Amino acid sequence: MEPLKIAIIGDYNFTFNAHHATNLSLDHASIFLDVEINYYWIKISDAAQQKPAYFSQYDAFWIAPGPYQNSFFLNGIFKRLIEINKPVLATGESFKIFMEFLIAANNLNVVGDKLISENLSSGPYFEQIEITPNSRIFSKLYENFTTTELTATRYSLYPKLLDDLAGEWIDIEAKNQFDDPEIFSVKELTFFVVCAFYPQVSSTRDIPHPIIYTFLKSAAPWLLLAND
Repeated sequence: MEPLKIAIIGDYNFTFNAHHATNLSLDHASIFLDVEINYYWIKISDAAQQKPAYFSQYDAFWIAPGPYQNSFFLNGIFKRLIEINKPVLATGESFKIFMEFLIAANNLNVVGDKLISENLSSGPYFEQIEITPNSRIFSKLYENFTTTELTATRYSLYPKLLDDLAGEWIDIEAKNQFDDPEIFSVKELTFFVVCAFYPQVSSTRDIPHPIIYTFLKSAAPWLLLAND
């Protein structure tokens, strides 16, 4: 089998723990699944300029946490990734940006209200949140993994917005102890999962994060058959 090719879209900085953890968590998952992967960091501004054929060379895409040099470019990238319907995992600050993309794309804020809070996580360190899975699939993923996650990004959403989005466009897969969504997936796509927290930070070589190895499994049907 050819190695899986994973595009990590983000503005890589080796001094950011979450970026370093992104690489390590993919290594953890590849060892766990016994599959070879190659991953490539692509600057957001570079990815935004590429034509559809460029994206076809990759098996899956990870929208990395920020900070971003220009987050505006992510909107076009999100649109392209939805169109090609390959596995996508987004973590950290991209949670809010993708929510805003959905709001704009579906005209859900015609009066310009503030529907998503600013980042409610404070301080220079990761904080703990408690995950409560909201679906059968994610309950199974967390059966043998801690529901205590680490994050530097946390957002509160206007309840009516959640009702509108969950009705047609997304499924809320998990919430935190504040009853705010922490994980959602996009309806009718193969695998498009968005986490406000950083699953890569909780991953270890001995216990790889289940969301991340499921992300890799979704990139190759033969992996799903071999490991289910």
